[in-house]
Amino acid sequence: MTLIKSISGIRGIVGDGLTPPEIVRFTSAYVNYIRQENAEKRLKIVVGRDARVSGQMVSAMVCSILMSCGADVIDLGLATTPTVEMAVKSYGADGGIIITASHNPAQWNALKLLNEKGEFLSAAAGETILQLAERNDFGYMGYRDIGTCQQDNNYLVTHINKILALPLVNKIAIERAGFRIAFDAVNSVGGLALPALLKALGVKEIIPLNANPDGLFAHNPEPLPEHLAGICSLVKQTGADAGFVVDPDVDRLAIITETGGFFGEEYTLVAVADYILKHESGNTVSNLSSTRALKDVTERYGGQYFASAVGEVNVVEMMKKTRAVIGGEGNGGVIYPDLHYGRDALVGIALFLSHLATSGTTCSDLRKTYPDYFISKNKVVLKPGSNPSDILVHIKKTYKDFPMNDSDGIRIDFPEGWVHIRQSNTEPIMRIYSEAAAMSVAEQLAARIRMDISQWIC
Repeated sequence: MTLIKSISGIRGIVGDGLTPPEIVRFTSAYVNYIRQENAEKRLKIVVGRDARVSGQMVSAMVCSILMSCGADVIDLGLATTPTVEMAVKSYGADGGIIITASHNPAQWNALKLLNEKGEFLSAAAGETILQLAERNDFGYMGYRDIGTCQQDNNYLVTHINKILALPLVNKIAIERAGFRIAFDAVNSVGGLALPALLKALGVKEIIPLNANPDGLFAHNPEPLPEHLAGICSLVKQTGADAGFVVDPDVDRLAIITETGGFFGEEYTLVAVADYILKHESGNTVSNLSSTRALKDVTERYGGQYFASAVGEVNVVEMMKKTRAVIGGEGNGGVIYPDLHYGRDALVGIALFLSHLATSGTTCSDLRKTYPDYFISKNKVVLKPGSNPSDILVHIKKTYKDFPMNDSDGIRIDFPEGWVHIRQSNTEPIMRIYSEAAAMSVAEQLAARIRMDISQWIC
C-alpha cells in the first residue's frame, strides 16, 4: 500500500505504507521546517490523537522524535482535532500534530500538521516539508538539547469552557428546552467529548451509542446515511429530540431528526449559519462542492456568499479574506471564527442546540425551513496517459456560455443547477458533483458531464 503524501501530512494503512520509518522521516521533516521558521528558539509542539488502536504507538513515536529534534512536547493524549488546534494557540506553541485518519477505517492512521495558529499548513509550507522528507534533510540533537514532554489530559475542559463563553451559545435556552439528545461517537474521542459538552450545555438526558473510546469502530466511521442505521433507530425508539453523529476526530457533524430521519450533512452548516446570521450580519463561505442552500440563507439576511476551492485550508483563507462570520464544508464541517479557524463539531452542536432551543420547533420542522437541494456525487476513472488539465480545458470550451468558476477544477452554473468537476488529489479519477432541486436533475447534469469526459478520453 502506497503512503499518501499531501501538503497537510501523510496517511496510510498502519504497517503497510504508514510504517515507523515513514513516521520518523515526516515528523523529523516537520519539526526541522518549524525550526527553520523559528531560528534559535526552543520549539513547543502540541500533539493529540483520536482513539484508533494504533494511536498510542504512533503518538509515542511522534513525541519521541519531536523531543529528539529539540522540541518540547505538550501531549494532550486522546483529543479531538479541534481541541488540538485550539491548544496550539492557548499554549503559544509553534505547531501541532494531530494523529488521526479522520473518517478512514480503523486500519488507517495519519499525521495532520498544524502551524503556530493551530491551522493546517499552507500549500507552500506543506510542499517544503515534503521536500525535506524526500531529501532526508534534517538532524537530531545531542543529549543536552533534547526536548521535554508535558502531559495535559484536561484541555477538553478548556475547549468546552471557551464554547460556553461564546455569546451566541444559549445555555439557558438549552436547559429550559429539556432536550433528550442521543449521539454516536463511533467508539472514538467523541465518546469523551460529546457527553462532557452536552452535560455542560444543560442537556436533560444524554443517550450514548458507541461511546467507548477504544478505537474499535462499530461501523464505517464516515458519518454518511448508509452507516447510521443504529443511531436513527435509537433516536426514534428513545423519543430523543435529536441525534448527533461525529467522525473519529470530531471535526464533522451529522444530525438526526426526532423522526429518525436525516437532517442532511450538507445542512449542518446551513442551519448553524442561519442561527448566526439571525444575530450577526456578515458573509459566509463554503467550498465549490457544497450546497447552494448556504448562499440562499446568506442572501436572505443581506450577506454575501463566497465559494472557495475544496479543502479546509482554502475555506479558511477565503473566510479571512471576506471576513466571513461563519463558514465550513458540506461534509458537516462548521468553522466559527469567534472560537477558532478549524472545523469543530463541538461548537457546531452548541450552536445548533441554541438554534433549536430558541426556534421553539422540532428538529424536522426546522429542516423544512431550508430550501431542498439534492447532490449527486460521481466520478470518471482516467485512462493511463489521460491529462486532467486537457480534459478541463475541453470542458471549459464546451460550456463557455455558462457562468463558471475555475479556481479548483471547474464549477459550471446551469439554469437548473451546478456541476463541479475536479481532479482527485489521491486517485486517477475526475470527481463530478452536481446539485439541483430534484435528484433526477442533478443526476442528469452529472451524466451529461460524465459522458462528455468519457468521450474526450477515449
